[in-house]
Amino acid sequence: MSVSLIHPTYFPSIASFVAITKADKVIWEAEDNFQKQTYRNRTYIYAANGKLNLNIPVRFTQNNRQKYKDVKIANDEKWQDNHWKSIQSAYRTSPFFEYYEDELKSLFERPKDFLYDFNLECIKTIAGCIDLDFNQEKTTEFLKAYEDGIDYRHLVNAKKETVFSFSMYIQVFSDKHGYIPNLSILDLLFNEGPNTLNYLQSQSL
Repeated sequence: MSVSLIHPTYFPSIASFVAITKADKVIWEAEDNFQKQTYRNRTYIYAANGKLNLNIPVRFTQNNRQKYKDVKIANDEKWQDNHWKSIQSAYRTSPFFEYYEDELKSLFERPKDFLYDFNLECIKTIAGCIDLDFNQEKTTEFLKAYEDGIDYRHLVNAKKETVFSFSMYIQVFSDKHGYIPNLSILDLLFNEGPNTLNYLQSQSL
């Protein structure tokens, strides 16, 4: 049985979802410390002006050291409205935006408390959209080295990204800015629709 250890991130990258689809069981890292400038609280979509970062504001403790699962979202900022408007603007002309719009919009309609839980909710919603069913559980301790499966925790790093040779697909603004690889799973979903799962299963890491 193949097992993947992964950080649950905000609308994960295509690479992260390839890792999820390749696994018989996904283990979500739940005991790590939160780090800034990672995909834990950011995702990248393809907007009219190119690659756009959507960043969830979070509250930090005095010493800035806390577990990822304990990090609270800063809901005094209107990030939900801004993110949804950005997603609408970027993808309303895509082939499948209207098909998934209602399911995804609900994620932005009420305040969320914890970043970790919200990211899992986003992943669950995407999995439902593409009919992806997988076994999952959370870690109970932090292990620097993981030997019981494939360690994909490095995919959380936004600054040290691995370059993957994924197949190209048609993107809304590719005629303006060219093809942008490994964006948020949202980009693939809105452009490929029901073919999203087949695409993910056909790629390799």
